[in-house]
Amino acid sequence: MTALVTRRTLLGGLTVSAGLVGLGISSPARADQLDDITKSGRIRISTDVAIPPAGLLDAQMRPSGSDVETGQLLAKDWGLQYELIPTIGATRIPNILTGKADIIISTLSVTPERARTIDFSRAYTILQSVVAGPGSTTVNSLEALKGMTVAVTRGTTQDTKLSGLASANGFTVSRYDDDATLVTAAASGQALLMASSVALVNTVAQKNPALNFAPKFVLDNFDIAIGVRKGEARLVAKLNEWILANLQNGKLNEIYKKYYNVDLPASLRPPEVR
Repeated sequence: MTALVTRRTLLGGLTVSAGLVGLGISSPARADQLDDITKSGRIRISTDVAIPPAGLLDAQMRPSGSDVETGQLLAKDWGLQYELIPTIGATRIPNILTGKADIIISTLSVTPERARTIDFSRAYTILQSVVAGPGSTTVNSLEALKGMTVAVTRGTTQDTKLSGLASANGFTVSRYDDDATLVTAAASGQALLMASSVALVNTVAQKNPALNFAPKFVLDNFDIAIGVRKGEARLVAKLNEWILANLQNGKLNEIYKKYYNVDLPASLRPPEVR
């Protein structure tokens, strides 16, 4: 598998101030979200439970997966009731913009486009994005996609990236509304190629072993962070403290290793725990 693009996104809580002090205008007072969460005694977390192993339903139909456990650990450490707000890729950000959820823990990679709409914590995990297909397919680069169609989940980073490259490279992007539908299309042969996480590619391979479905080349490496409504600096700071503490004590690495069978990359873990 040939690595095409490797990108590390600079994190650290991308907050943007929109004050009008320089113009002598005061913006309306707004309730602090961290205070609201604390007073309510619960934290509502937007998580997709149809993207194993980050989010899934177990045999008893209970939410499970690495993002679910991360949210549960956060709620426990903060002494709050954990409330999962089910989502799909396209509704993760709208959930916090409309007040339906407090934060997003759902394989949310940091991109400049998203940073214009929401703020991010520091990275708590990583996601590798690949283009994948059956064993009979030999594509190994963007250039090799000419004349082909690549399936993606609508609203994901794969959708954004490939949509911007499709015209110049002569391929077409086909969009599915959620990850479960994308996996079904690939496993049934309806979608020859797909761009997604390695975890979803493995799910396709498990559903139809005869396809020998596997990654063909790396599209990108993404740091995954917690999404927060803009302007909530105290909440972002508290999340950053929590993430750093749980990278240092190894708990976030334990969750990642449980579901992905490998340790978090050394570049993400603090030097003292590498």
